[in-house]
Amino acid sequence: MNEIAARYRVRADIFAAKIAAVRPGRWSNPSPCEEWTAKDVVGHIVDMHGAMLGPLGRSLSRAPSVEEDPLAAFASARADIEALLDDPATAASEVATPAGRLSVEQHIDQVVSADMVVHGWDLARATGQDDTIDPAEIVAIWPGVQQIPDEMRIPGAFGPGIVVFGPEVEVLHDAPLQHRVLGLLGRDPHWSA
Repeated sequence: MNEIAARYRVRADIFAAKIAAVRPGRWSNPSPCEEWTAKDVVGHIVDMHGAMLGPLGRSLSRAPSVEEDPLAAFASARADIEALLDDPATAASEVATPAGRLSVEQHIDQVVSADMVVHGWDLARATGQDDTIDPAEIVAIWPGVQQIPDEMRIPGAFGPGIVVFGPEVEVLHDAPLQHRVLGLLGRDPHWSA
């Protein structure tokens, strides 16, 4: 298994554990993502898995909806992505993406795999779970989040209804690195429902 596939699996395991830990009655809780509930966060991640399949002319396999069973919906979407990553020819093939031409595995790594890290924090905050992000992930994310272009913070810049990053949330310069990363990603590290 290559590094990208291994990283995806670790992130998916963590995200799945957060889904499984949501207590009954908490799925409708608001999340740090404006206008999204906890269940909407999972729906977004499942939808983004489908977006990774689109450039290949594929779609998600039939599965329960996020509304019916968030964990089963995620598990099915995850299986679809792992099938791509497990096929060396498909994983290495190039596709057109909003960021230009990328290999399928690069596209997955830069979009949905990375999304699970931050949206895992959103889901944890929304549902009262431990929201600590793996410190190695925070260190890896830090250089990139310091360089987010302003246009990626403009609602609708990449299409109607698409918001990539919210406005930067100011945090103290000596705050924990996780807080500084979250602030640059448009999240208030002290947000609560």
